[in-house]
Amino acid sequence: MYRLLIADDEALEREGIEWIVTRMMPDTFEIIHAENGRIAIQKAEELRPHIILMDVKMPGIHGLEALKEIKAHHPQIKMVLVTAYEYFEYAKEALSLGVKEYVVKPAKRDHIVALLQRLVAEIEQDLRKRDEELAMRDKLFQLLPLAETELALVFMSDQVNELEAGNLAELLGLSINQGCAVVLALPELGHISERELGQEKKRIYESVKTIAKGVARDRIGCVVSSMVYWHMAIFLLEKPHRKGEMLGDEAQDLGIKLLEQLRVQRNIEAAIGIGSVGEGVEGIKRSYFEAVFASTYHKKWGTLCRFGDLHMVSMEGQREAAEKNTERTYVELAIKQIREEREQRTWSVVDNAITFIKSKFHEDLSLEEAAEHVHLNPYYFSKVFKQQTGETFIDYVTGLRIEKAKAYIREGQLSLKEVCYVVGYKDPNYFSRVFKKVTGATPTEYRNQVND
Repeated sequence: MYRLLIADDEALEREGIEWIVTRMMPDTFEIIHAENGRIAIQKAEELRPHIILMDVKMPGIHGLEALKEIKAHHPQIKMVLVTAYEYFEYAKEALSLGVKEYVVKPAKRDHIVALLQRLVAEIEQDLRKRDEELAMRDKLFQLLPLAETELALVFMSDQVNELEAGNLAELLGLSINQGCAVVLALPELGHISERELGQEKKRIYESVKTIAKGVARDRIGCVVSSMVYWHMAIFLLEKPHRKGEMLGDEAQDLGIKLLEQLRVQRNIEAAIGIGSVGEGVEGIKRSYFEAVFASTYHKKWGTLCRFGDLHMVSMEGQREAAEKNTERTYVELAIKQIREEREQRTWSVVDNAITFIKSKFHEDLSLEEAAEHVHLNPYYFSKVFKQQTGETFIDYVTGLRIEKAKAYIREGQLSLKEVCYVVGYKDPNYFSRVFKKVTGATPTEYRNQVND
């Protein structure tokens, strides 16, 4: 039920409106009375009505003052001003405050009912919109960690996809114009059980991510990779409309902070390498390889090394050395493991979708419904579904329907028209065309073949 507050100093007016509402719109409203503006404000604060019918002329705090006070704290409440003709100027002032509805005394029954029905419809629409926004936000929050992992993989991979990187960065609210990589190498903990090891790695990962996000805050973007073979990569990026000239300094501050906090929080001595600031995906990827090289340069724990501080033959020589370094094996292993994890996660999503499709294929099932079921946008779902199954969504559903139709025809318990409807088609002619396209025979021909 919705809550309706009737604010009027005349009891007969309040009771009259209540009688109209309860008679013409039964079981729709819980009615609340207020005999003046002060009580209307108090009850609005306490009971949070959905709609208020506010009389203009009341003793003490009059209607417009009460309206301003309530609107300031509860702008979502639907406000209706009740006025006599001689107070129409008040109504015009209320309109200037954002109140778009008013009732002229004496109020006509049909007018009140039509107005309240319209406001209830608006409230329901607002609630649906709010639910949709929350659902969309929920889906987005579920996608963000996946997008972050994917973007890290792009920077760590040999294959550069500018378009994919740009789309992922946009989803995360980041820019790939400039970036700097920080690679964290950790000593392996071989003295604890496998179960404890998994838990400890998770705790270390969460600590690193918390520290990195805390250092970055709102100034710069921050993408943290998974932990792979006791290594983690952190990419500091520009944010849109905010230049990242200080990315190198931010990376050094983060490296120092990570060394200190891991030592204090987890009693771990790490080794950290920092790449130079690079432009675009290629530059950020190069920064990552530089950071990998720098993280092992001193070959001891508790150290921080900036690639740009190393003195070698030439900067180009440094970069070539970084990419040819034996630590490239780690990079390849990291990419392999992340891809395997992504593959497993994608298969899990597709398996869930297939289970859903098999339970719904006989209905009017759409790709959008299946995508929503697994919390992916339709475009991305369509892409991964075909990658994993080798078929488009439509072809897969069609295959299920035709196989089921063939089974029903072999059983011989249903007419061909009944088979058509049972497997999810509404038009027997269309069903016959699809059946022939898939099997090479019409339903009638197939039935005859089975019976021969």
